[in-house]
Amino acid sequence: MSLKGKVALVTGSTSGIGLGIACKLAEAGADVMLNGFGEVDGAIAQVSAFGTRVLHHPADVSDAEQIADMMRQAERDLGRVDVLVNNAGIQHVAPIEQFPVDRWNSIIAINLSSAFHTIRLALPGMRQRDWGRIINISSAHGLVASAGKSAYVAAKHGLLGLTKSVALETATTGVTCNALCPGWVLTPLVQQQINNNAKAHGDVQRATRELLSEKQPSLDFVTPEQLGELALFLCSDAAKQVRGVAWNMDGGWVAQ
Repeated sequence: MSLKGKVALVTGSTSGIGLGIACKLAEAGADVMLNGFGEVDGAIAQVSAFGTRVLHHPADVSDAEQIADMMRQAERDLGRVDVLVNNAGIQHVAPIEQFPVDRWNSIIAINLSSAFHTIRLALPGMRQRDWGRIINISSAHGLVASAGKSAYVAAKHGLLGLTKSVALETATTGVTCNALCPGWVLTPLVQQQINNNAKAHGDVQRATRELLSEKQPSLDFVTPEQLGELALFLCSDAAKQVRGVAWNMDGGWVAQ
């Protein structure tokens, strides 16, 4: 499909899932606004290779004012936002009675509240043009829980509720809102977790196998490229009546 003439904004897109999705949208012809704190120059170069316009905004998406500035810049410099992908997220693991309050607040702000702010700011223009695609990156943890991840699980479950509400509010328009729920994806953060486990066992392959076998029956990682292809499908006319869906791509995780 072609997204030529469309503009996409992807939060948390300087690496991992966000960058994979941004690349697929650019490959389909969309201009892209990137966001995040990672290797910005490398991300811009990677997405720019597809020949579309690429900008970056360094907004800290835990801050509503910085989000508003990012949305204004996208509209000013790229013309509008047609495809909004809410991907930014952070994680912290601890028992709930030991969970730092500041970490809880940060996770809810970045993983959930940021999507509220981007959606409320992007939606008026989408309604006016009667076309838009809102794709929220939830998680298998938006569908099932794990111990020690109370804030992350709460935020990702909440993101699915937000997705369904927005889908109902836009049901008679050309705007759709859906969520993707990845299982284990080999992102830099997951690779770091594997490397840390490998230090204890002295074997990266064993650490990788143990990570996957705990949750993911396929024993294989989901890739950012696969998630990008699914996001691209949700942008297509074939997905016009896909509304309010939590689409898990998890190697069988939640089928158990």
